[in-house]
Amino acid sequence: MSQPRPEVIRRRDDGAIEIDWSDGVAAGYTPRLLRDACPCATCRDRRAAPVEPNPLAVLDAAECAPLTISGMQPVGQYAYKIVFSDGHDSGIYTLEYLRELA
Repeated sequence: MSQPRPEVIRRRDDGAIEIDWSDGVAAGYTPRLLRDACPCATCRDRRAAPVEPNPLAVLDAAECAPLTISGMQPVGQYAYKIVFSDGHDSGIYTLEYLRELA
């Protein structure tokens, strides 16, 4: 059996992306979910590094602003590059990975 493929991709009123998959599943992806799951090397390394809580951490302006999806571009026929309002755009989300996140 072949992998499910997106049939329809649309932006919801709440800013999330919704994908209707060929196997009948409809999945919603919030900007925060996608940003936190970014598959780029920098984000993977950051998630793997031990984090020391810092109660005095100061957030920069980009971290305080609401996160949105600024754009979504196909990469061949196997993935999408997602651009976020915080300027991050190096993650390539394969169709297989998006399906896992569903």
